[in-house]
Amino acid sequence: MKNFALLNSVASAALVWAAPVVAQDEAVEAREDGVYSGPESFPILVSASRTGTTLLRDYTGSVSVITADQFEDRQTRDIADVLRDVPGVAVAGVPGQTQIRLRGAEANHVLVLVDGIEVSDPFAGEFDIGTLQADIGARVEVLRGPQSALYGPDAIGGVIAYDSASGRTVPGFAARLEGGTQGTLNGTLRYGAHGDSWDAALSAVVVSTDGQPNARGGVRDIGRDSYTLSGKGSVEVAEGFALRAAARFIRTEGQFNDQDFNPASPTFGFVIDSPGTRFTNEAVYALVGARAEVLDGRWTHDLSAQVADIARDTFGPFGRSNSSEGDRVKLSYVSALRLAEAHNLTFAADYEVEGFRNTTPGGFAFNGRREIEQLGFVGEYRYAGEAFDLSAAIRHDINDRFRDATTFRVGAGYRVTDTTRLRAAAGSGVKNPGFFELFGFVDGRFVGNDALRPEKSTGWEIGVDQDIADGARLSVTYFDSELKGEIFTTFPPPTFIATPANRTTTSNQRGVELSLSAKLAEQWSLNAAYSYLDAEENGREEVRRPEHIASAALTWTAPGDAASATLVVRHNGAALDDAFTDPSFVPVRVRLDDYTLVNLNARARLAEGIDAFARIENLLGERYEQVFSFVSPGRSAVVGVEARF
Repeated sequence: MKNFALLNSVASAALVWAAPVVAQDEAVEAREDGVYSGPESFPILVSASRTGTTLLRDYTGSVSVITADQFEDRQTRDIADVLRDVPGVAVAGVPGQTQIRLRGAEANHVLVLVDGIEVSDPFAGEFDIGTLQADIGARVEVLRGPQSALYGPDAIGGVIAYDSASGRTVPGFAARLEGGTQGTLNGTLRYGAHGDSWDAALSAVVVSTDGQPNARGGVRDIGRDSYTLSGKGSVEVAEGFALRAAARFIRTEGQFNDQDFNPASPTFGFVIDSPGTRFTNEAVYALVGARAEVLDGRWTHDLSAQVADIARDTFGPFGRSNSSEGDRVKLSYVSALRLAEAHNLTFAADYEVEGFRNTTPGGFAFNGRREIEQLGFVGEYRYAGEAFDLSAAIRHDINDRFRDATTFRVGAGYRVTDTTRLRAAAGSGVKNPGFFELFGFVDGRFVGNDALRPEKSTGWEIGVDQDIADGARLSVTYFDSELKGEIFTTFPPPTFIATPANRTTTSNQRGVELSLSAKLAEQWSLNAAYSYLDAEENGREEVRRPEHIASAALTWTAPGDAASATLVVRHNGAALDDAFTDPSFVPVRVRLDDYTLVNLNARARLAEGIDAFARIENLLGERYEQVFSFVSPGRSAVVGVEARF
């Protein structure tokens, strides 16, 4: 396949080229238990600034860092699962598409970066977070609130940045193999190496399951196979000059069930067993870059190029039924100048071309290529003092299809005492319509609207971070945002065929986020989060946005890290959804029940570098739906072994 050929070429380059992230890796290694006790232990945020050098203690917005140790403690395999433990995050998934919403924003309002690469599908306008598997040593950053001033028109709700481990943070060979109920068989193989001026890593991840039925009363198991091959690396060619590269190939194959759209059927609008239906998603991502430092490292210049190529295919009993191809080429230049110890200026320029082609067979829709070209300019100032921090950014985007857009973000933080820090931030965002919304076509069901306008958002937040005791921190944030021109689906008569349009009313999202990170005793730690959300459109509650979401992870670790056990409890409050149970196809509002998931896992060291582990997910066998009539998985159990040498 051409995608495999491209991946192999870039992955080979990734073993030679580099990112200047040695300082970042060392900062992360300083404290990987997720509990921060002092400024010296705060890791660098790679996504909070275009320079990638912001310390967590200096960031003026809301951010959560999920460390590699937290991934191991919770035995996370799907990134979407651990994101449920982040305040302000709502997860809803069906086979073939798992969506993430930040603070009530739409799923396509969230920018997802993987090793610095923008991974959303230009056709769908969002990234299927269900295809992102947790590699050994990986970490995740979640920035909540408008980030368009830094990253452009895909970050109204925030940014999720996944960073795989380098050859410096996790050197040597690492392997993990597990199996369990529902025919589950997952494996990971990784190798990392480094020298004084270089590092490199290669990784392969396989996730496979026969699945469980997802139709009410259904018997057809919905299985999935996902394969990921990735590589990244860095080399310092000369003093002050470094090269880097990263590449990733993801292929996901799975089954799904259709909804019954036979008006004469008693199950009209419900998910039913649909033998022969399946999907295949395949994506290739790659990035190369160079970084130069002058003036004793005070002035840096970074040039990078990245590509994304995504293909989606859906199959029915009689062959391929729906297909699309999306691609992106992005060039970025970032220049950062440290004027003094606490003052930093950054300029960035981005040039991006996104394209898509509808490859659905049958000739019902235009299958030529569509393209949108965009140029963006960013200016950013940051001040990080002993007690006071300040950040400000402004961006101007020039788009060949939509009006130019200017977005901003400002923030400030003040350390009232050694244990109390106040912070506040405000910003704006913009989201351009996606290709599917503009030009999509599903025969008899959906027609795009090429007259759509971009959505625009403004928001603000205020918060406090309080160190309660040694190794414990409580953060509380209130946020408020407003979205204008929201794109929604209409069903105009007489055909009632779905088509998107811009709302003339305003959508509001406001709420409270709480997070607690605490070391309860020498061997006990607790991470907890709670979110309250009030998301309304013209006074009407929006769908798939629970008012209440909460989680808690309690971890016990034996002396010398010889064993550990973690109990994770996740509660998702009741939410509304749209059900297409009326023959007119006009949606009917229904309420999804709240649910609580309990996961329990344990790990024991068998020998130096070799651990055995086991886990039970959905321990209580909760029956729940994240999307109307799509039944989510029940109880499952897994055992496995992990080795590092």
